[in-house]
Amino acid sequence: MAFSIDLQGRRALVTGGGQGVGRGVAMMLATAGAYVVVNDYVPERAQSVVDEIVAQGGAASAQPFDVTDWAAVSEGMAQAGAVDILVNNAGNAGPGGWTGDGPFADSDPADWEAFLRVNLYGVMHGTRAVLPGMIERQWGRVITVVSDAGRVGELNMAAYGAAKAGAAGFSRGVAREVGRHGITVNNIALGTMRAAGAPEEPANSPRMKRYIVRRLGEPDDVAGMVLYLASPLSSWVTGQTYPVNGGYSFSL
Repeated sequence: MAFSIDLQGRRALVTGGGQGVGRGVAMMLATAGAYVVVNDYVPERAQSVVDEIVAQGGAASAQPFDVTDWAAVSEGMAQAGAVDILVNNAGNAGPGGWTGDGPFADSDPADWEAFLRVNLYGVMHGTRAVLPGMIERQWGRVITVVSDAGRVGELNMAAYGAAKAGAAGFSRGVAREVGRHGITVNNIALGTMRAAGAPEEPANSPRMKRYIVRRLGEPDDVAGMVLYLASPLSSWVTGQTYPVNGGYSFSL
């Protein structure tokens, strides 16, 4: 028996959608029939994904803004139209790149802000911008990409993990506030994703032995869970954090 998820008539916005996981999520939502607004702080990246979606028969537009800038987020979300599905995917340490890695005892407090601005405040900005409209329409999906570093902890990633854990806790709090309005709020906690173009690691390497599935994650692995959480199938699922991590860590 054939089965498919139909998101026709829904408008989705994916932050950080110009590459990697965000691109995969945007492409899959478009395949399911959603109109996809692709956000990225690099306009050319967002437009490139839009062009891919349109070339495959989907509908999409680009809306570049920096998720760390509330004024830019507010304006960009207003221009995007009525967002039914928000995917808070933008992450890492922002346009400046990855900073603050290493033992926390050796870290510089000045480096922590980069993690918080994107991974926590960026999620709060996007969610705050879309919730009033979702409440008015009495339907919505907010899906935030977090990390196992925030769910179970990870060596030399304490500041990053704190920001991701904060985003997950924020989502749980919002879920309690808006569930009565037909809005669900959930998180997806990722393990390590394979960088675009990077070779596969040997299945017997020390790192791969921690992954039961014996490979790193791909964008489609995440996009499938996003698609479920964005669909009517998940209408009684909210406030949850789902590990999508190849068995790197477990959840009860």
